Amino acid sequence: MSGARAAGFEATVRDGVFRLRRPETRWLSTGWRGGQSRGDVAYNVSVPEGFDRTDLDAYRDERLSRAEFAASGSDGPDSSKSTAPPTLFTGVSMEHARGARHGPVVVYATAGLSNPAMLPMDPGTTAGGDGDPNPDRTGTVNLIVGTTRRLADGAAANLVAVAAEAKATTLLATAGVPGTTSDAVVIGDDPAGEPATFSGSATTVGGSARICVRDAIRASLRSRYPDGDFPGPAAEAEHGVVADETAEVFEP
Repeated sequence: MSGARAAGFEATVRDGVFRLRRPETRWLSTGWRGGQSRGDVAYNVSVPEGFDRTDLDAYRDERLSRAEFAASGSDGPDSSKSTAPPTLFTGVSMEHARGARHGPVVVYATAGLSNPAMLPMDPGTTAGGDGDPNPDRTGTVNLIVGTTRRLADGAAANLVAVAAEAKATTLLATAGVPGTTSDAVVIGDDPAGEPATFSGSATTVGGSARICVRDAIRASLRSRYPDGDFPGPAAEAEHGVVADETAEVFEP
């Protein structure tokens, strides 16, 4: 994938680094050093098996330099405290990155499922499955969502929820898990685009995002697990969690 364009965003992969580029984009990230920022690029970086670096700033710069990408994004009047571009990390190889476009939205996904995070509806009764809990299949489902619309602050935040809901729905239907312990979402919008006050599932932006998230994740999973041999649920997988307790429930 090199220089592919969709909805005005240019996607490039080099040396295990995915870059999504669109000049003067506003970003909202749930990942490392997340929050709001403004710049030209967002990154998704594939890390090696057994990765244990904690100096992520230095590691990011090393990887971007090796891939001949700029180590920082441009700054803007509404930028966050960090001028560094949004950067996600994953154990999934970028050869499995897949994109989907619909309406004013484009989504790129990398999907790995070795560290599932389960939320059973009947706590204490979680049963294992027949999947292969191969610890070499590093997890994380990372999503970078771009839109040519200018999102209101609330719409940008809500689009994170819309993307996460679509991710969970897709993964449950496809692999029987709602997500992993390290999933992250980046939202990018155009500050000069047509305004969008809302981004719920009934809106143009929200509806397109749901479709793109579903199709990008499914395509990445097909690439990562071509035989459909997904790792087992959290009860069997070596890396994963099960929220198997109950909370105290009361009226306000």
